[in-house]
Amino acid sequence: MTESAPEPTGLSRRQSLQIGALSALALLAPGTTKPAAAAAPTSAGAGATKGKGNTIAPDHGVRVTDRPADYITPKSLKTDREIINFSDIKFNLNGYDLGNHLVVMPQKMGGGVNLIDLGSGRALASLWYWNYGDYNPISHHIQAFPSSNPYQEFEFINSCQGGMNSLIYGMPTPVTDPPPGFNMYRVRFNGDVLELEENIAETTGLGLGVHTTIRPSDAKSYCISDGQKDIFAWFDRASTRVLQAFRYDWEGRSTNLADCWTGGGVLKITRIKPDAGTGMFDLRGTKGIKINWEMVPMGELFVPEGQIPGPNVRALTGADAFVWHPSGRWGAEIIRMLGGCVVHDAENGMTPVAYCAFPSESPDTYPVEQLDEDSWQVVIDRVYSPGHELGFSPDGRHLVMMNNGLENSVGIFDSSDPDPTQWKKIKQIIDPTWGKRYPSPFHMAFTPDGSKMYLVVLDPAPGRSGIMVVDTATWNPVKELQNITQDMQSCTVTPDGRFLLVAVGGFQRYASGIFVLDAIKDEPVGFIPNPGGHHDLTLVPTSVDQLRFSRSCAM
Repeated sequence: MTESAPEPTGLSRRQSLQIGALSALALLAPGTTKPAAAAAPTSAGAGATKGKGNTIAPDHGVRVTDRPADYITPKSLKTDREIINFSDIKFNLNGYDLGNHLVVMPQKMGGGVNLIDLGSGRALASLWYWNYGDYNPISHHIQAFPSSNPYQEFEFINSCQGGMNSLIYGMPTPVTDPPPGFNMYRVRFNGDVLELEENIAETTGLGLGVHTTIRPSDAKSYCISDGQKDIFAWFDRASTRVLQAFRYDWEGRSTNLADCWTGGGVLKITRIKPDAGTGMFDLRGTKGIKINWEMVPMGELFVPEGQIPGPNVRALTGADAFVWHPSGRWGAEIIRMLGGCVVHDAENGMTPVAYCAFPSESPDTYPVEQLDEDSWQVVIDRVYSPGHELGFSPDGRHLVMMNNGLENSVGIFDSSDPDPTQWKKIKQIIDPTWGKRYPSPFHMAFTPDGSKMYLVVLDPAPGRSGIMVVDTATWNPVKELQNITQDMQSCTVTPDGRFLLVAVGGFQRYASGIFVLDAIKDEPVGFIPNPGGHHDLTLVPTSVDQLRFSRSCAM
């Protein structure tokens, strides 16, 4: 006998299984088997839907499982009990007490972020953006706002790279067309868990995926830049309103890609504005990109060599970070392809006022010419080397930038003059062990008193990177620790000046965690394991003053 076909219910197989499981647990009353309708896919990633899944699947369903009759322990049984306060259990790393500090680390290809307590050695909380509908979250750079009690609550900004960046690190994958990425998240720790509060890209229409910095004078605003789109934006923290935004474009004199930048040309700076009607930009996802994926560390020369394709390669400047002067008056946007930076006046509408060039043979500065209310240009005769990271000393009297690629060196400016057009190049650190491309100076960090600068010296994995110690009284290297581990990345110093912390595992293939250096003796302390692959880290500041020696002021 042929059975009649069941009538369609409109439920997916997954929903039917969910309902069956809940019915078995007696959590659904008769007549309540129809799930809530799903909403349209979110803009964060293909396949995500907004519904009421949290009401279909109960919290901690295991709590309602049946128990045997003799399950309960008799009250007459004497048991020795002790209350444990986890804060009383101190974490020591090879005999060192690292202090009560919180470190937030994005997991790069892991698509999430976690919070490490140096006091207890615990991961206090974790969050993965794919749970919120972002199916290609390349969790990249990060900066935390000050909190007088970060163990109770604090907030941070985390940018995520463009989707194609998941394909460039030699990992075998069947993925060929990843979601676009370029989301920017505001996340809060509430004392127990991390809560995703806002996707800034969705709020503003801007998708930027690289460095994030907080204004060190008041912590009321922050900046995010992107070197694939060459866009920098300054955001108000309270409202997420874009205070100012700029795009940087290059017009090279040469018709050949190989010397499009070294042959000189014009740097164009344009203030960009949202749609007057909607108040939104139209630059989410891959909109506005010039190259399909980022320039990896010391990968600037891949562009003139034709190894990075994209819709507008010849206009690339590599403007991927805005570094604040500790006073909050000035800020400098890194221009990686030109080995320099554009200095902006934060107290005058972020107007570009100066251009500093860091390679040895370059002039100290080039004039910035204003063309109209919203556009400026810098005419550059020749580019001697591209550059990478940039930073101000904690007192703001010196500005430092790595010259990578054609000249492996570190340029030092005297930035003490109140007029940035008068800043002067005073020193070039050139180490005989640094090669043409590798090993090369990468990230930097200063001690809070500014007496020392630490440089991560990058050697591509499987080669092992190291740390160089520089005396800032003379700007001479005094010590180098070599062969530490692979993929050493961003670094920062604890507020007491006792420890240097270095993120390890930037591309999620080798060792991962935090390398700790005794910043008094300049001797290694050890490693704190932290799986997931980390390209960046932020120490949560407990005061606004601590931002002046944070990664807001030195990359």
